[in-house]
Amino acid sequence: MTRASAILGVGSALPDQVVGNDRFPGSSDEWVRSRTGIRERRFAGEGETASTLAVAASRPALQAAVVGSGGGGFDLGAACAGFVYGLAVADTMVTAGSADMALVIGTEVLSRFINIDDRSTAVLFGDGAGAALVGASDEPGILTSLLELDGSHSEMLTIPGGGSKHPTTSETLENMEHTIHMPDGGDVFRRAVVAMAESCSSVLDKAGLTADDVTLLIPHQANERIIRAVAKRLGFPMDRVVLDIETVGNTSAASVPIALDHAWRAGRLSPGDLVLTVAFGGGMTWGANLVRWTAEAPS
Repeated sequence: MTRASAILGVGSALPDQVVGNDRFPGSSDEWVRSRTGIRERRFAGEGETASTLAVAASRPALQAAVVGSGGGGFDLGAACAGFVYGLAVADTMVTAGSADMALVIGTEVLSRFINIDDRSTAVLFGDGAGAALVGASDEPGILTSLLELDGSHSEMLTIPGGGSKHPTTSETLENMEHTIHMPDGGDVFRRAVVAMAESCSSVLDKAGLTADDVTLLIPHQANERIIRAVAKRLGFPMDRVVLDIETVGNTSAASVPIALDHAWRAGRLSPGDLVLTVAFGGGMTWGANLVRWTAEAPS
């Protein structure tokens, strides 16, 4: 019998510190909400890191584990599409038999990489973590995935300073090169809508399904207008789209698993439901996963 994989459990964690739109110079609550759909986001406090948030998000996901054996781990960098990439890799590892279980974590503390005076980027990002436990299954749970990359446009959304290309110097620090840069937000918006919609269409076509077969669309929470544009292209009514950006913001690689966990805990997912996840981010990277939900209702 062919070995398959499924999502056994999920979890998420957010910092306690709530940051409203009034914290950003040169903007207003109305300005931010009308352009992004964000009312507030969470910023990590003292002692909180990407690692501590990852641990907190993993605990509820691991409750579905049958055994508590250890194992190895690795980091997969794909920016906002990181969880979508990670879920596809975990599926491959489990179905190939190289692992019985894999914990996929998306965790970000981007509040420490924003330029508070750059309202085109600073208002977007929040901190948080989400996790999914992938394990062997008799029936396919992760049905198909699509991963894409176009490095020729990497400068459109990036942190230019740091690493081997632009090592840290007094000049890179003075020029704020260690913060998030997005020179043309409009172009990123258009590319995100097209890439996310086409990714969803591709995985549905590969599975021989349509948007009508999908219970929930869980997109990367980058911008409410992007999400609505993607849903419109695909023919998804908004009542079948998970939208939590208003209180979470753009948590990058953590966005999809946080939204997935929120939807499950809100009772919007039951065993047998079809879930379509999709993301687009820096790199440029994008992709989608089609998942048959197997986890029971949270206790």
